[in-house]
Amino acid sequence: MAQPHAAPQSDTPAPDLDAFRLRRFLESLDDASLQRQAEAPLSDVAAILESSPKAVWIDHPGGGQTSLCGNVAGSRERLARAFQTTTTDLPNEVSRRLRNAPRFVEISAQDAPCQQVVLQGDECDLTALPVHLQHGLDGAPYLSAGIDFVKDPDTGWTNVGVRRLMLRGRRTAGIDLVAPSDLRAIYLKQSGKGQRVPIAFAIGTHPIDHIAATMRIPGDELGLLSSLRGAALPVVKCVTNDLMVPADAEFILEGYLDEAGHVEPEGPYGEFLGYYGVVKKNPIFHITAITHRHDAVFQTASISGPNMAWTDTAQLNALRTEVTLWRALETAVREVRGVYAAPANGGMFNVRIALQQRVPGEARNAIAAVFGSLSNVKHVFVVDPDIDIFSDTQMDWALGTRFQADRDLVVQTGMRAMPLDPSLQGARQGAKAGFDLTLPLLAPGEVRPLDYRVPAAPRYEGRRFESLEAALEDGPKYFEELMSAIGSRDGREIVRWLEDTQPSRPVTRDDEGRYLFR
Repeated sequence: MAQPHAAPQSDTPAPDLDAFRLRRFLESLDDASLQRQAEAPLSDVAAILESSPKAVWIDHPGGGQTSLCGNVAGSRERLARAFQTTTTDLPNEVSRRLRNAPRFVEISAQDAPCQQVVLQGDECDLTALPVHLQHGLDGAPYLSAGIDFVKDPDTGWTNVGVRRLMLRGRRTAGIDLVAPSDLRAIYLKQSGKGQRVPIAFAIGTHPIDHIAATMRIPGDELGLLSSLRGAALPVVKCVTNDLMVPADAEFILEGYLDEAGHVEPEGPYGEFLGYYGVVKKNPIFHITAITHRHDAVFQTASISGPNMAWTDTAQLNALRTEVTLWRALETAVREVRGVYAAPANGGMFNVRIALQQRVPGEARNAIAAVFGSLSNVKHVFVVDPDIDIFSDTQMDWALGTRFQADRDLVVQTGMRAMPLDPSLQGARQGAKAGFDLTLPLLAPGEVRPLDYRVPAAPRYEGRRFESLEAALEDGPKYFEELMSAIGSRDGREIVRWLEDTQPSRPVTRDDEGRYLFR
């Protein structure tokens, strides 16, 4: 559990304020990972992002001077690069870093990069930012990559999340606060008292900070940014409110959610499940300050569309799902080998688990643990460690050859569900399905029957012998072992020897096809 963050530590050495800067991360990407272009109309940005699996960086979007990036977190490889690990070990690395104690360093306003330029009051203009229309039927251009910071007045803890903002004018925007969340609960409590909720959005942040903002771990969530960075988090107080925000962000938007409640229409918007979300009533965000670096990079998040697996939101959701489930599985079963949430469906509905069962029933325990730990997961596929959970072809093979629906399907109805799921057809509860794709568990010392073994190219790693007679005197041998026994290059001489030796000393074969003397 995240701990309440301590007061900023003045004795902590001054951090490198560019170490976790978005611009520096973009500059670290090679041509295979980054598409860089000089200009593009804002009207073309969505199509560019939709067509490219790379991160995109446009120097002069809409002819302006503020550069724009998107798709930054839109691949597992780029997320692994952000954490300096491999794609396979990524969930483990995130889980390991979550155990880091949070550390903070308060930066003065004059030294905070995110406050190098300060605009307040009537100087603020959201329409001057490179905000673009993301989907054809969206209600307006959206700011989609903002990390929000709000303080809970009851606990004093900072709540951190990711929220979109729909432009309504130069200084107002709609914010999506329909789905259950800590921020929604804070807002309903404060607006019910007729009070505003101060809020700040960091736009243009390192992928690690976005992962931290998606985590749902009770406690002061500002500390999650420090824990996942594995370094002290530089923070600075906002110009127009008392919130502490990352001092190394590209942009900070300061303001408040007014007390009027869910009163203004927001949407439609292309949601992360690949369909439009309808128009909803939501609160209004009022901006009071825009601060940013001199050479700030504005950020947009790709979401929805025909290439879901390339989007920022799908990849961020998938990693959050994997980390959350791995933590839950560690208490339910003994030996989890891998967890993968497929990003193509939004990063949460279909989950694959590789498990080394120790006792019968652990695959079912794993399915039950996933059902109970994340409401958004609908389908759980559990396989043995020999299956690569990142391979669609291997998973399809396991489903086709190791699964019987009347024996291996686990269905649970009446479960809490994701309201945006269109298959619910308006219901608030749904069904979950678990697919046990594991082979029968072997007893200690038992060998898997031949008809359950997976064919592979011969490796010729058997023992060497002086002759084929000596090899067969040693015991039954597969043909591969006979070739290894004499160092045969093609096995044809063995076929001839087997024929020639029959009259004098017949060779037969056992039930598994091994050769032996009769």
